[in-house]
Amino acid sequence: VQLQASGGGLVQPGGSLRLSCVVSGYTDYKGIAWFRQAPGREREGVSCLSLGDGKSYYVDSVKGRFTVSRDAAKNAVYLQMSNVKPEDTAVYYCATDTVQFPCQVVLRDPRGLDYWGKGTLVTVSS
Repeated sequence: VQLQASGGGLVQPGGSLRLSCVVSGYTDYKGIAWFRQAPGREREGVSCLSLGDGKSYYVDSVKGRFTVSRDAAKNAVYLQMSNVKPEDTAVYYCATDTVQFPCQVVLRDPRGLDYWGKGTLVTVSS
């Protein structure tokens, strides 16, 4: 199972950016979770899409601004970031597993996720 995150870049505060996570080598993944790590800070959960029930989850700091979605035909999951803030600056990672995982749990503790993509850097600055 391989994941490739992309779409990062420099964006001004208030702007938008869409991150992509393409999964290869496996199609029956149960969900995709997004995490981020800012310089000098611990990794934190951002959002999670559960494919079993179609529910999406967000941490409070991004609720109403970020939206997670999926394109099954492209085996891709997207994180649409809107109204971005300087504190959204971080390296963003996507992760998954071959077994069912509870989104609300992994967003707090991702150690159970076995497959991670390389991160994509998002910089929010004017």
